[in-house]
Amino acid sequence: MAGCLDNVQFNRPEWLELGERRNIIASIGAGAMFFTGWWFILDVAARYPSMNDFHHAYHVCGVMGTLSLFMINAVSNGQIRGESYTTGCMGQRGARAWLFIGFVLGFGSLIASSWILFGAYVIPMKNPQWPGVALFFQNAFIFIGSLLFKFGRTEDLWG
Repeated sequence: MAGCLDNVQFNRPEWLELGERRNIIASIGAGAMFFTGWWFILDVAARYPSMNDFHHAYHVCGVMGTLSLFMINAVSNGQIRGESYTTGCMGQRGARAWLFIGFVLGFGSLIASSWILFGAYVIPMKNPQWPGVALFFQNAFIFIGSLLFKFGRTEDLWG
């Protein structure tokens, strides 16, 4: 099931052929997304230092999203498929479980940030609403950066 779209071919424009630059562009894009996500929340923390406007416990969502980014990208696609040279601690099943837990943390932080956005800022019509929006943007950008870093690179260019 992991390779069900591996043989799908489509005509790419010539300007879209990235070749050896694919990993560089994906890494820069993922880093920019991660940086932008944390920049939003740093803006909120600097602008609203009071606990009345932005509760400091909301930072846990971003920390869990960052942990998710590291967990998702800690295992290679070869380890997931079982094609790697070393099996690691628990082999292919352990790599898949690690990846699954990483995705659960990423989705969980995204869901928790949207819960905080609507539960603490939108529904009670609290002013300002920017802290809740920034918290959601932070986790969305971190998760998108994580996906871009995982699936935007190719392992063929590593060797």
